[in-house]
Amino acid sequence: MPNFDRFRLASAKRLRLEMTDEEHVLWRHIWRIPVEGTHFRKQARLGPYVADFLSHRLKLVIEVDGAYHDDPAQRQRDEARTQWLRDQGYRVLRFTNDQVKGDLGAVLDAIRRGVHEQLTFGVAGQGNMSGDGLSVAHPTPALARRPSPSRGG
Repeated sequence: MPNFDRFRLASAKRLRLEMTDEEHVLWRHIWRIPVEGTHFRKQARLGPYVADFLSHRLKLVIEVDGAYHDDPAQRQRDEARTQWLRDQGYRVLRFTNDQVKGDLGAVLDAIRRGVHEQLTFGVAGQGNMSGDGLSVAHPTPALARRPSPSRGG
């Protein structure tokens, strides 16, 4: 593994351990989104970037931006990053630290709407059409937990 890849892996791990207070708050609440199959990872690598929260299945990235994101140079980097993520088929939801601190309910509602839209229009509408234009189920296993044979299931 080249040294650069080791550095990127170490930095993603360090970011997971050194999340901001606002990211910790959001992480504690994000699992409460009551939709089957919404699995988010924190500080997950995606190409050359590390997303604050990422759902590969939903192709949804959630970012919590601190005050340094107000800097014009950082804004340009954020826009380039968002465009790269969109080009890869991901949707990006951005929130400020103040939004997470001041109105967590509204942030969670926006995330729920984003999840619903991705399930309804985003990832559900990408490549799931049969020849007659009707949506068909993806041939992956069910998302529900299966009973454990060792526990009488």
